[in-house]
Amino acid sequence: MLPPSERDFVSVTLGESGSYTNGKQWRRQSCWRKWKQLSRLQRSLILFTLMLLLVCGIVTSPTLMAHWRDGTLGDNTDDGKQPFVLDLKNEYKFILPEPPSGKKGFRRRGPPVLQSRSQSKTNASEGGKPVVSWREAVIDQGQVSDTDIKEAEIQEITLESRLEAVREAFRHAWKGYKDFAWGHDELKPISKSYGEWFGLGLTLIDALDTMWILGLKDEFAEAREWVATELSFDKNVDVNLFESTIRILGGLLSTYHLTGDSVFLEKAKDIGSRLMPAFNTASKIPYSDVNIGKGTAHSPQWTSDSTVAEVTSVQLEFRELSRLTGDPKYKLAVMDVMNQVHKLDGKNDGLVPMFINTNSGQFTHQGIYTLGARADSYYEYLLKQWIQGGKKENDLLEDYLQAMEGVKKNLLRKSNPLGLTFVGELSHGHLSPKMDHLVCFLPGTLALGAHHGLPADHMELAKELIETCYQMYVQMETGLSPEIAHFNMHEGSKQDVEVKIADRHNLLRPETVESLFYLYRFTKDKKYQLWGWEILQNFNKYTRVSTGGYTSINNVRDPAYPNPRDKMESFFLGETLKYFYLLFSEDPDLISLDKYVFNTEAHPLPVWPEAE
Repeated sequence: MLPPSERDFVSVTLGESGSYTNGKQWRRQSCWRKWKQLSRLQRSLILFTLMLLLVCGIVTSPTLMAHWRDGTLGDNTDDGKQPFVLDLKNEYKFILPEPPSGKKGFRRRGPPVLQSRSQSKTNASEGGKPVVSWREAVIDQGQVSDTDIKEAEIQEITLESRLEAVREAFRHAWKGYKDFAWGHDELKPISKSYGEWFGLGLTLIDALDTMWILGLKDEFAEAREWVATELSFDKNVDVNLFESTIRILGGLLSTYHLTGDSVFLEKAKDIGSRLMPAFNTASKIPYSDVNIGKGTAHSPQWTSDSTVAEVTSVQLEFRELSRLTGDPKYKLAVMDVMNQVHKLDGKNDGLVPMFINTNSGQFTHQGIYTLGARADSYYEYLLKQWIQGGKKENDLLEDYLQAMEGVKKNLLRKSNPLGLTFVGELSHGHLSPKMDHLVCFLPGTLALGAHHGLPADHMELAKELIETCYQMYVQMETGLSPEIAHFNMHEGSKQDVEVKIADRHNLLRPETVESLFYLYRFTKDKKYQLWGWEILQNFNKYTRVSTGGYTSINNVRDPAYPNPRDKMESFFLGETLKYFYLLFSEDPDLISLDKYVFNTEAHPLPVWPEAE
C-alpha cells in the first residue's frame, strides 16, 4: 500500500450543503460531549471493561496465542524477505530429548521439543498443513503425536537411530555433492553448483575414510573408482601445503590403512612427493604454496611469512609416509621444522606467536598469543606426534606440557554470570576475552593427553572447557556456535557469550563435536552424547538444503533467516559427521584411541609399534 503522500484521493460531496461531512462532525461532537458528562469513576469503569474484553479476546484466540509464543506477533510479512524455512519434510524424524541444563539455576535457551499442543490442533483443523515451529522448521502435522512427544522427553533415543541419523545426514550431503559437484572441490548447495580451490576433488578425498567408518559401501565404491581412474596430481596448479597435506595426503593414508587398498597408498606417494619442494628453504621453514605440476614453491605474494600452525601441522602425515615408503626424506623435512621451532626465542611460557618467516626462520609479529586460528594445531600436533612415535620423543612432550601450563597461567579466565572457563587471547600483555570456535579442539586434546598418562588435572580442565564450548551453541538462538565468541567478565552480566556482527557465521566446523567424542570415549558420561545429538539436530534445522547438501550460514543469532552462505566445506564430511558417528558409537574398538591418532582433519593414522 502506498503511503498517504503518494495516494490519489477522490473527494465526494453528498447534497448541496455538504450535509454528510457536517453530519459526521456533529456526531463526533455529540459523542464527545456525552463522554465528558460522565463522572471520572464511570469513565474508568468503561475503559477497564473494554481492556478486559480485549485481553479475553486475545487469550481465547489459539492462532494469536501461537504467534505470541512463537515470537512472530507483529512480524512484517510485506517486507519482501521470506523467513528461512528449512525443507525437512519427512527426511529427518528423530526427536531430541532435552539434555541437562548444565549449571544449576541456568535456564537453557532453546525451543520446546516440538510445536505446542494448540498449534497441532490449529493446523489439524486446516487440513493437515505442515506445522511451523518457532524456529521455522517445517514438520509434517501427522509426523508426531502428543504421546510421541511425551515419550521422547523421557526415553533415550536408541543407539542405532543416532548412528542411522548420521548416516542419513552423510547420504544427504553426498547426494548434493554427487548431483552438483562431482569430482570438484566443494559443493554450493543453494545454487546447485560447485567451487574449486585446487581442482583435486577435495570433498571426495576428505570423505573417503568417513564413508568406510560409517559402512556406506556403495558410496565408497563409487568414490574409490573416481580416485583410481580420474584423480591426477599432474596439474599446473598452486596448492596450499598445509591444506593439501591434512586433507588429501592425510585422507589417502588413512583410507589405505582402513582398507588395505594399495590404490590409495600410490596416490598418497604421488601427492607427497609433489609437495616436497615446499621444504627447499634455507631456514628449513617451508613455503606455504606449492605448484604440484611444476615442482616449484613460494610464499604468498603479500608476505614471506607462514603461519606457525600450518608449518607445524604437517608432521603426522609426512612421518607416516616415510614409515610406509621406507624413504626418510619426508620425516626428516618435517622434523627439521619442529627442531627449529623448539629452539626459537619469542615464546611466552611455551606459547608461540602466530607467524614465522620462511627466509629468516624466526617468529614475526611477536607479542600476540592465541590457541585459535594460525596457532591452534601446533599444540595439537606436539601431543599427537609424541603419541604417534610411541611416546619416545621427549622434546615434543616437554613443549606440549610447557604450553599447557602457559595456557593456564596466561589465557584462562572465567565468564559471568555462569563462571564458564574460557581461553582468551594475549596481545602485548593485554588479555582479550575472545575465543575462536577453533579453540574447542583443546578439550579433546587435553583429554587425550590425560588418557595417555599426562596430569589428571588436564582432564578436569577438559571437562570445564567442553562445557564452555557447548554453551557457545546453547546461548545462540539457532543453537549453533558462531565462528568467534567474546565472553563477559563483568559483574552483573546477563549472558556469558556475546558475538560481534562479523563473527556470527557458522562454517559447519567440527571442533566441539570432536572434543565431545574424546570426552565421551574416556568418561562414558551420556551428557556428551546428548549435547552432540542436540547440535546435530540444529545442523539439520538450519543448514540442511532440501535438494542435497548442507550449507554454512552467516547468522547464528537469527533463526528466522540465518542467511545461508551457499558453501559446504569439505571438512563437514571429513570431520564433523565422522566425529558425530564416533561420538554416538558404543564400540571402543571403532578407531581405538590406543591404536590410532587423528590428524587435524580427523583422518586416523596408526600409532607406531613399540619396535619402531
